[in-house]
Amino acid sequence: MNTKEILQRFEETADVYLQSLERFTMEQLTRKPEEAQWSIGQMYMHLINSALYMHLRNAETCCNSNKLSFTGAEKSEAGANVFAAGSFPPVAIHVPPSKEYTPLQPESKEQISSGLRAVISTMRELEPLLAANPGPAACPHPRFGPLNGLEWFQLVEMHYRHHFMQKERLEALIS
Repeated sequence: MNTKEILQRFEETADVYLQSLERFTMEQLTRKPEEAQWSIGQMYMHLINSALYMHLRNAETCCNSNKLSFTGAEKSEAGANVFAAGSFPPVAIHVPPSKEYTPLQPESKEQISSGLRAVISTMRELEPLLAANPGPAACPHPRFGPLNGLEWFQLVEMHYRHHFMQKERLEALIS
């Protein structure tokens, strides 16, 4: 997939999240099925924050630097599998609750909506830069190994699509 196709697919995916958001009250968005599980609002915040502060930041860093390369380093087996398939495997990934990883509850629906729109806007800004200069630079992903700018960009769309499974499960619990 090229950058324009990735962006189009992401915009379609993000639109599903935006449309779904309108159906929920803040009470529904912040309701947790169990103490150790995220609310649907926390899932939204996770998607926004991981895209803005990790995935897209690394895509931009790779795009603007030829100094970040991992000579001889290759993707992990999990990373190679995800990019070969073009998606995450359809399994839930459970990370123990922690101050560093567990997203905060959203303050408002507007916070979520503006966050999703900020991700869309950043994707639109980065797309022509990555199309013109995918470059050899790479930044390490904690599970997938070194990823170049295009892969970080693609990871945003794959990550949002992966969370559809969690979104559906949480929606069923709060409806």
